[in-house]
Amino acid sequence: MKIRPLFDRIVVQHIESSETTPFGLILPSANQEKSQIAQIIAIGDGGLVDGKEIKMVVKPGNKILYSKYAGSDFKLDGKDYVIIKQSDILAIIED
Repeated sequence: MKIRPLFDRIVVQHIESSETTPFGLILPSANQEKSQIAQIIAIGDGGLVDGKEIKMVVKPGNKILYSKYAGSDFKLDGKDYVIIKQSDILAIIED
């Protein structure tokens, strides 16, 4: 199944973080914080949002850092995703 977000919305998938601390302690999944680093899967077309013209500056495949409490979680075809607004993106991560 394919998803196409509307307007300034972006679908992202978390990039799994390490399950161990720098000291070698293994963290159970319940004690891990939700990662704020994700990869963009799909983007909307931008356009008029609340009377303002929004131009999309990210593209699918970008790795990003986004606000901690942003977005809505959902599942599609058994995979977890988050849909956020472009304004919730704090930075593009370049390797």
